Amino acid sequence: MAVSNVLIPKPATITEIVDQTPDVKLFRVVPDDGEIFDYRPGQCAMLSVLGRGESMISITSSPVQKDCLEFAVKRVGTVTEALHDAEEGFKIGLRGPYGNNFPVDFMKGKNLVFIGGGIGLAPLRSLINYVLAPANRSDYGQVDIIYGARSPADLCFKDELKEVWPKAEETRVHVTVDVGDDKWQGPVGFVPPFLEEVGPSPDNAVAITCGPPIMIKFVLQSLDKLGFTDEQIITTLEMKMQCGVGKCGRCNLGDKYVCVDGPVFSLAQLKELPQEF
Repeated sequence: MAVSNVLIPKPATITEIVDQTPDVKLFRVVPDDGEIFDYRPGQCAMLSVLGRGESMISITSSPVQKDCLEFAVKRVGTVTEALHDAEEGFKIGLRGPYGNNFPVDFMKGKNLVFIGGGIGLAPLRSLINYVLAPANRSDYGQVDIIYGARSPADLCFKDELKEVWPKAEETRVHVTVDVGDDKWQGPVGFVPPFLEEVGPSPDNAVAITCGPPIMIKFVLQSLDKLGFTDEQIITTLEMKMQCGVGKCGRCNLGDKYVCVDGPVFSLAQLKELPQEF
């Protein structure tokens, strides 16, 4: 019997492309064999473009969505440039899922505080939509979504921020931008002080954050001020992940491999990593 090689991409098709910001697009992808792999919120997949290479991208769709996989891709390099130049119907390679996932069982019965910045909302969106799905909603408490971007034009998933998530049961959405424009009527300011202004309670709560490293650094300080412990804070790491299975060593931190042991870590776990990190 033939053995499947986890390093060989499966052919897949981009079925829809949705502009999110000037440099972020949402790609809906369907494997050509029609078989969408099982995955959990927080996991990643490798997307490849023939002749250009491959990149590890967070899966932004939720496992409750069965018709396709979704990836929010920021234009930052060779592979992402090729994806941004692609049109619907374009063929790509797909392999995965890779990495661990957000601890959805640990979060049950708790209030959840999502803190995202820019494209960092993409992996959080998978968990948000999983938690808010009718089949799962009763497993979790109050949900606060705190999100910011450089400008109104740089906000991802605007429709969900404005129309979908605010209408969900026991869900509050708080959005800020670094710099407003003539049409912006919401809060203006960076995410960490905005988080402190919103002031979510740490009582029976878990905070999940993802965004630029400098944002996460100060978000962690703000969460500490609010009384969140290391065990109550969960984040993700961005490292150069090449193989996805812990063999190439490109993403190792001490005895950990981000592609296998991450990208999701609690702050308590991060503090056990080498000091140079």
